[in-house]
Amino acid sequence: MWTAEHRRNASRKGLRYPSDLTDEEWRLVEPFIPPARSGGRKRHVDVREVLNSIFYVLATGCQWSALPKDLAPKSTAHDYFIMLDRSGALKRIHEELYIAAREQAGKEVSPTTAIIDSQSAKAAQKGALDWTRKAMTQARRSRDASGISSSTRSVFC
Repeated sequence: MWTAEHRRNASRKGLRYPSDLTDEEWRLVEPFIPPARSGGRKRHVDVREVLNSIFYVLATGCQWSALPKDLAPKSTAHDYFIMLDRSGALKRIHEELYIAAREQAGKEVSPTTAIIDSQSAKAAQKGALDWTRKAMTQARRSRDASGISSSTRSVFC
């Protein structure tokens, strides 16, 4: 149930975009950002701004090329997204925030109950790829039931 306190805590007012990190969120995420590579030029990118760009794309579903000009450049944001994904940082961030959210809600870290609808259960039993392929493929019909006359059939066959 949404309470006034909950709404206040979840409010994104005062941020440039709703997907931007708050100071508190940045403090949680910052330790998971890999340090700059040793040697070469120093990192001149504001990583928080890069994350704001990545979260903007994820939240809006826009293309990288459609990022607003006041966020990090599209190539920088995309390169960091790939780097964070390959290094496992995004997965670690997700796991840490997931655990923190469950603990904050007073729940055990691992869910003890799952709800599965009948369609998901069928897909799991049969193997999702085969099941979806069968569902997406039209049933075959006999030539006689196809409605093509015998004169046109001989031209095309």
